[in-house]
Amino acid sequence: MPKILLVDKSGEIKSTKFNVDKDELYKKCKFKKPDEFEMKTSWKTKKVKNISEELKYVYLYAREVGKANTENKYDFPPPVDKDLYFGCCALVGYSDEGEDPSKMVDLLEEDWDTIYEHLFGGFENLNSTAKEDEEEEDELDTVPDEMKTKSGYLKDDFVVEDEDIEGEEGGSSDEDEWEDTSELNFEDYDYETSED
Repeated sequence: MPKILLVDKSGEIKSTKFNVDKDELYKKCKFKKPDEFEMKTSWKTKKVKNISEELKYVYLYAREVGKANTENKYDFPPPVDKDLYFGCCALVGYSDEGEDPSKMVDLLEEDWDTIYEHLFGGFENLNSTAKEDEEEEDELDTVPDEMKTKSGYLKDDFVVEDEDIEGEEGGSSDEDEWEDTSELNFEDYDYETSED
């Protein structure tokens, strides 16, 4: 029995064995009926390096209808990156194009991780650039102190010293000139009474 990957609605991936009857795949995803549970897309893997040689295609099986709060939160790669699925989804590996059960092969989590990264165009490993980031020169180190605030920021039209803010330390502000009219007296209103 080949291994497939189940993607539950929280986005967590679990590996499980499957009995190669794709018509029963909806049950593996915990659906009671096969209604609208179908193959949504496939991805070719021939250009992806460091995966199982027999794995040539990955098929996604999912349901596009469901109840509120059962939306699948996993970010699937293009071309289905904007599609919304409900409940558990299944990823199945094949050695050839088509959904022939005899062509089903193991889809391991490591293989999917590699394929996923390839389909998204690769990801930057922040740990590998951390040392470069630490050694990077601070561009404010070359700016003279008189062009910086006390806090070390560059003085420009956006960042200014506290003393330069209008309304502080004796300066006038709009708040001083504003009259509070939020409380009106009863006498301020002229009520008309009408008789029926």
